Amino acid sequence: MAFSAVHEASGQTNPNRPRILVAEKVSQDGLALLTPHFDVDVKLGLAADELISIIPGYHGLIVRSETKVTPEVLRAGRKLKVVARAGVGVDNINVPAATNQGIIVINSPAGNILAAAEHTMALLLATARNLGRADGSIKDGRWERSKLVGVEVGRKTLGIVGLGKVGLNVARMAKGLGMQVKAVDPYASADMARAAGVELVPELQGMLPEVDFLTIHTPLLATTMDLIGEAELQTMRKTARVLNVARGGVYNEAALLKALDEGWIAGAGLDVFTSEPPTADSTAAELVKHPKVLATPHLGASTVEAQENVSMDVCTQVLEILRGGLPTSAVNAPIILPEEYRKLQPTVHLVEQMGRLYTQHYVRSKGGMVGGRKFELIYHGDLAGMTNTKPLFAALVKGLVASFSDSNVNIVNATLIAKEKGIVINETHARQSQDLTYSNMVTL
Repeated sequence: MAFSAVHEASGQTNPNRPRILVAEKVSQDGLALLTPHFDVDVKLGLAADELISIIPGYHGLIVRSETKVTPEVLRAGRKLKVVARAGVGVDNINVPAATNQGIIVINSPAGNILAAAEHTMALLLATARNLGRADGSIKDGRWERSKLVGVEVGRKTLGIVGLGKVGLNVARMAKGLGMQVKAVDPYASADMARAAGVELVPELQGMLPEVDFLTIHTPLLATTMDLIGEAELQTMRKTARVLNVARGGVYNEAALLKALDEGWIAGAGLDVFTSEPPTADSTAAELVKHPKVLATPHLGASTVEAQENVSMDVCTQVLEILRGGLPTSAVNAPIILPEEYRKLQPTVHLVEQMGRLYTQHYVRSKGGMVGGRKFELIYHGDLAGMTNTKPLFAALVKGLVASFSDSNVNIVNATLIAKEKGIVINETHARQSQDLTYSNMVTL
């Protein structure tokens, strides 16, 4: 275990100041935001029992991906108000247990956007020119130019599944290389796609036979698990190459291995796997060793700049939370503030389900789009007299994007997420003068 006392040169803590434990490496610039206000201890390499033994004295905990924040750790952290993940995924944090104890879990979903997009392009170019095999063969003393003839990417077609922040950056970079770009994303803004020179395609099945490269930039949800399987891979060109810098599991690994073995596609560039590191004798391990695969060990966010960005982001949020404010990227932040809960909770649940129903009916069953649409929420009865309807606005956004996005929608970020998805929501307060047969009604 490595220890560093950041709070004071003397190593003495101030009993009147909140304490923060930093269990993994975080940039000094990020910590500098916290040290004027809190006692910050950096203790790296803590074993599970060590973490449990010292966590009762802390109000905040900052981790990356290796520290396991288990229910036992959370129960021991009786003073904890916030657990911060300096990065995107929170698989190492038991979010339900944190939620049950009223502990806010935050992450930094925007800090590594550019890094992930650039790594995608690196894999695209590397698979196109067989760079992995070329590097390995020349280091083994072989000069195999004739066996390693690649393809140009200019004038080729790139297919993107998920035109969010990472996907859009990939599209712009690909256009800079002279590629044609098609994308599937029911929540994409048509105006934004058009401005980036991207052709939006309504269905994945229609896009797959037309692309030379395929990259996926979606979260791993029930709707995206095994999104690309045998049936999809068989429709692709034999010269096509697939890329994954998103999440292991969006491609069915067994199907992908078969596609490479059978020659359904030409190659793959993979940064993420269903088990990391790939376990011995697993399908992921076979993919890593496959001659048509260029593999990297989950390096999508591994740049100096990305690590700095996420550190600054989460430290800013921790500062805000411990001073009584609201975070910008809370994984489990409530849509409803406590004082509004009793009055709005039933309606919030109803509006969220209305959004989910709309998406299920018009998008998933009919191949429609949510991005670029305008919605109107009309409040009747007692709701029409309420001045703060942000929870209802947030609930509709959450319902509309839930089936194809892992955005953690809350009252702080709902407007921003709606804007990013090209969703316009107008709210109308209908104050009727006649007697009503109901106390509240919402029309979408």
